Amino acid sequence: MCLASSDRQAALQVQLSVRRGREAIEFYKAAFGAEEVYRFGGTDDHQDVVCQLSINGASFWVEDESPENGNFSPESTGGSTERLLLIAEQTYDIVRKALSLGAIEISPVSEEHGWLLGRIDDPYGHRWEIGHPLETWPPPEPRSPG
Repeated sequence: MCLASSDRQAALQVQLSVRRGREAIEFYKAAFGAEEVYRFGGTDDHQDVVCQLSINGASFWVEDESPENGNFSPESTGGSTERLLLIAEQTYDIVRKALSLGAIEISPVSEEHGWLLGRIDDPYGHRWEIGHPLETWPPPEPRSPG
């Protein structure tokens, strides 16, 4: 059983492996308003970087890929195996900003399943869904398909 203490961070945080780590960190800061919490490396003397970022209190990590340790970026594997959901009220603004900084639109912002959602791939190969629920979430009754 996993127990979370109120003085600890969430028990699950995503760690994104990327190529060009320093550049990726700056993208997430500019596109999503991420704030840097912790950083190791990412200097001219130590190029590889490991960085903890936070968006409205939700932490995630960005690191340069290290194939020798089994950590590959989507650029190395030919695609991303995860989708990240960024819940934000400013859906249109965030998607537009990310696209202007080099993200690729997978599907435009639209209403579906009680959410306003847009889908993008960031310049480092990670798939993001950006949006927010349009009604109480989770709904009181399960939705039926179709």
